[in-house]
Amino acid sequence: MEAAEEKSNLYQLIGGADKLREMVDRFYDLMQLETEFAGINQMHPQPNDSSRDKLFWFLSGWMGGPDLYIEQFGHPRLRARHLPYAIGIAERDQWLRCMAWAMQDVGIAEPLQEHLMSSFYQTADWMRNTPG
Repeated sequence: MEAAEEKSNLYQLIGGADKLREMVDRFYDLMQLETEFAGINQMHPQPNDSSRDKLFWFLSGWMGGPDLYIEQFGHPRLRARHLPYAIGIAERDQWLRCMAWAMQDVGIAEPLQEHLMSSFYQTADWMRNTPG
């Protein structure tokens, strides 16, 4: 399967915009509700509506759906945009745990969860900018 075809399939497999929005909203709800995610929650502006929208827009394009983030802001430059925040192993792992929980809560199929978590891990690990 070619990369572009896989991305398009991811967006369709997850259930399109509605399911993606549900997953992103659950992710941010968990971040605010669960104390184990306090570290990453502190990094986000409150209220976190703009963060919710930006993650939804980014993931939409990343999964092969509409390029909503790029249409508004241009290239995501993920690492550069996250450099102001101290991201180490703890922050990476909080983000990943929160996303895994969100996917489970909204009923993303387990094989798709595993596939997405593998990709999310690579990106989250690449975002680390502090030791530990």
